[in-house]
Amino acid sequence: MPFMRIPRVEALVRATPSATRGYLLIHFCVVLWGFTPIMGRLITLDPVSLVWWRMLIASLALLFLPATWRGLRQLSPRLFAASCGVGVILAITWVLFYLAVKLTNASVSAVCLATAPLFVAVFGPRLMHRRYRRMDLVLAMAIIPGVALVAGGIPRGMYLGLGVGLLSAAVLTAFSGFNKLLVSRVHPLSATCVELGAGALFLTLVIPLLPSGEAGFSIPQGRDLVLLVVFAIALTALPLALLLVALRSISVFAQQMATNLEPVYAVLLAIPLLGEQQQLGASFYLGVAVIVGTVMVEPSGRWLQARLRRR
Repeated sequence: MPFMRIPRVEALVRATPSATRGYLLIHFCVVLWGFTPIMGRLITLDPVSLVWWRMLIASLALLFLPATWRGLRQLSPRLFAASCGVGVILAITWVLFYLAVKLTNASVSAVCLATAPLFVAVFGPRLMHRRYRRMDLVLAMAIIPGVALVAGGIPRGMYLGLGVGLLSAAVLTAFSGFNKLLVSRVHPLSATCVELGAGALFLTLVIPLLPSGEAGFSIPQGRDLVLLVVFAIALTALPLALLLVALRSISVFAQQMATNLEPVYAVLLAIPLLGEQQQLGASFYLGVAVIVGTVMVEPSGRWLQARLRRR
């Protein structure tokens, strides 16, 4: 499998990166995640089925790595249960996100994720047991005009999808916060494997209760199967493992601010792959500029503070 052949991947995951390397890892993950809404449009499965297969294949792929098994043997029952809970939250987040992709398009659903720093700034301190920071709230609020400009002018038929996308961003806050609490206590690969496996098991129990009960257990064929394998390994298992490594050295809020670049990559990819450029106007590019500018303020400000402190 391609994920298994990446040189020194286990050594990279075991390492505790510096803040600079943490930012680089986050942005690499963001580039990969830029393809995820594209996959949501290209794969013809319904959202629940898509997430179920994605999590199942990715968790099985991680079991081929010896480091995953070493981490699993060291995992206490309490941390195992905590990782399972995080996996359930992740499954809910992804189902909501891909439902938004189906109801709107790749561009609008991806832009919804840019609101996540607002939820992190408001609810993150409670999850992480720290004080509220005024600067985090100011930067998060600065994203809202950019999101409004990017998402403005969408057809009325996409309003429901927009709301679902915003809900997925809110649930993503809980996933990011609990992941931050886990990274210092568990091996990244084993935690990722448990989270994905628990998410797949959760959806296995939920699917029979849905109106389209047995659709999630159908076997994808042809192009869907190929896209699912690539989706699960290169765009799921790899970036999630690297995310856990990066969170050891950067804050959840900084991670979410960097993740705001995902809509930019997703929309740029949607232009040649899905032909969504007809929906993009001057307000869209202005909104992207606001989002990118806000994303750059937080890490740049902290880098400058660190430089001044050293001097």
